[in-house]
Amino acid sequence: MTAPVKLFSSVKIGSLELPNRIVMSPMTRIRAGEDCVPTESMARYYSQRAAAGLIITEGTHPSPMGRGYTYPPGLHNVAQAVGWRRVTDAVHEAGGRIFVQLMHAGRVSHSDLLPEHALPVAPSAIAIKGEIHTFTRKAPFEVPRALETDEIAAIVQDYRRAAELSVAAGFDGVELHAATGYLPNQFQVSGSNKRNDQYGGSVENRSRFTLEILAALCTVRGAGRVGVKIGPGFTVNDTFDDDPAETYTYLARQLNALGLAYLHVGYDSGYSRGTPPPFNPVDLIRPVYSGSLLAVGGFTRDSGEKALEAGRADAIVYGRPFISNPDLVERFASGVSLNAPDVRTFYGGDDHGYTDYPTIAREVHLK
Repeated sequence: MTAPVKLFSSVKIGSLELPNRIVMSPMTRIRAGEDCVPTESMARYYSQRAAAGLIITEGTHPSPMGRGYTYPPGLHNVAQAVGWRRVTDAVHEAGGRIFVQLMHAGRVSHSDLLPEHALPVAPSAIAIKGEIHTFTRKAPFEVPRALETDEIAAIVQDYRRAAELSVAAGFDGVELHAATGYLPNQFQVSGSNKRNDQYGGSVENRSRFTLEILAALCTVRGAGRVGVKIGPGFTVNDTFDDDPAETYTYLARQLNALGLAYLHVGYDSGYSRGTPPPFNPVDLIRPVYSGSLLAVGGFTRDSGEKALEAGRADAIVYGRPFISNPDLVERFASGVSLNAPDVRTFYGGDDHGYTDYPTIAREVHLK
């Protein structure tokens, strides 16, 4: 294929003008410091990838009860905001743009990871099958505690507070993680939501929590600096739904009225957990969503270009290629082959497999 054109064209996404349509996917790396404060290594990691049209950070919990991993970053106190400020300053100095992804794990957690060993919370008291890594062991998922109706507003306020901290932290915007079985997604799908109040039952009620969070984020950041990620039909973390096409097209239609910066749709086809849907998530949503659409799904340079040319998306989101290629944008532009990722270093560890992947400039220098 000839050199890509659409991938390298500018695009307006919400309030931002992106210099290209290559977006860095949010990817869990579990390398934050004590108390979930971002580190200098994280600043280096993200700034190395600042040539992306937009960076979306790894999932960042908006409250202590939203934590789902051993060492993820948070954004619910000043120390974490200060740590993130080092990251955003480094990205901006390198010419980039960066959104923080706000991710409440809900039942995808464990009491070993939560304050005072509290049980994880969820829309209903239904456990996920499988196991989770805690600080000291691999343990079965626990039966979560079903949230009381009057507790839900406080969680929405946690998201609002995280959005306020995102301003102090220097982020260009925020993305709500409403996919892959985390708390908003647990409310959306019928398999994990058996509630009989205004947050359960009908698709309208099951979508309410997600829409309330987005409304709160928009009041802080403005709709043009708020995005949301959904994963229509994927069953990762037991997010089963009786009619996923109806659930997600309804949600997408409701998002039209909000005027968000973007809707981030799909999921990496290489992800091994869960069952892929019986439809293409991007093609399901594109006809019913009128705003900017970011597509993710195992795209290559050439397949991403074709998707843009066909009008299937406005920008393409790349995950694993950005892990092992900090200069992915330059490699796509020049047609240079990509570094292979080292899966063993994806989650946790030191800078090996994190900030030490070779770049084209470094390879030329060493020759």
